Amino acid sequence: MTVEAADRRLRRARHLTLASLATNLGATLLLPGVGLAREPDPVRVGLGAVGLLAFVAAQAGVVHAAVTPWLAGDRRRRRHAALAVATLLSVPLVGPVAAGTWPTWAWLGASLVGMLPLLFRPATATVAMAAMLVVSVVVAGWAGVPVRHALLVTGGVGLGVAAVTWVQVWFWDLLIEARQGQAARARLAAAEERLRFARDVHDLLGHDLTVIALKAELAARLAPVDAGRAGREAAEVQRLAGSALHRVRAAVHGYRTVDLAEQVAAVGEVLRTSGVRCTVVPPDGDLPAAVAADLAAVLREAGTNVLRHSRADWCRIEITREDGLVTMTVRNDGARGDGPDERSGGLRGLADRLAPAGGTVRTRTQDGVFSLVATLPVRS
Repeated sequence: MTVEAADRRLRRARHLTLASLATNLGATLLLPGVGLAREPDPVRVGLGAVGLLAFVAAQAGVVHAAVTPWLAGDRRRRRHAALAVATLLSVPLVGPVAAGTWPTWAWLGASLVGMLPLLFRPATATVAMAAMLVVSVVVAGWAGVPVRHALLVTGGVGLGVAAVTWVQVWFWDLLIEARQGQAARARLAAAEERLRFARDVHDLLGHDLTVIALKAELAARLAPVDAGRAGREAAEVQRLAGSALHRVRAAVHGYRTVDLAEQVAAVGEVLRTSGVRCTVVPPDGDLPAAVAADLAAVLREAGTNVLRHSRADWCRIEITREDGLVTMTVRNDGARGDGPDERSGGLRGLADRLAPAGGTVRTRTQDGVFSLVATLPVRS
């Protein structure tokens, strides 16, 4: 869950964008309420309130869809259709409210213009804005509101709201593209590693298996006529098979070899990209392969715990070597009550892994700071 931590940051950004869009667009919807307050006819007030509430509900659905990229296409289209219906109904319901004294529908039109960047591309949004201005002029003439006031509200205020909305949507799209780029890079790295392993296996086994196949065929043909030579060929097949097996095992061992410094740097980078300020102090010099492998396992578990069991703002990873003892210390703030302890499955498994080598794993939580300390003896 490096992925989960990245998605957690994206969820926070999404909530912030959603709140910002709702505030930006909702501010213009407060002013139609002024028209409701000025309208003396209770019937018009009731109908206007119904039209305004329907528009607000439909608008909220569209705003939510705009920052929900995983929403199914049919559900998104239904929300857009609901907004279109609510807009059409608002003309007869909201238009007459406070006729002659307040441009009630013009303010609703400004809110609609302000959300056009959520609905259309720039060219289509321009056409839609022109249509909104025409409707605003018609409603203003019907309601006895000065046309210039309606144009100023729907056009001027609406354009200002649309500009702010466009900036917010642009930033959100950048975040989505960045997250998708991270996922694509991870998939590409995995694919490249699989291809590299496949090439190595092919290079290792391709020649040997071809020779084994040819010699096995030759041994089968020689068996009826020259048993001695067939036996020699069979022995050569056995030797080649053993050699190929040894080379494959050596290659796999090479893949399993752990570079602890690279592991520390990689975990630190993962934490930083997840919004955690990370300080990394790598070990001085190389450590024995077995010690490095054990500490790498501890490091991976510690990094997972930081992301899963805390709301960390900072983390410090330090590996020291002194007096025949290697110590890895991982500390982070934001520790929560449901975090891991020494009896948790992951840490207990690490303790069991380090025990045969004389190592220990200890944890402590103090003042919201979680510390994990792993020690292993190492020869000088």
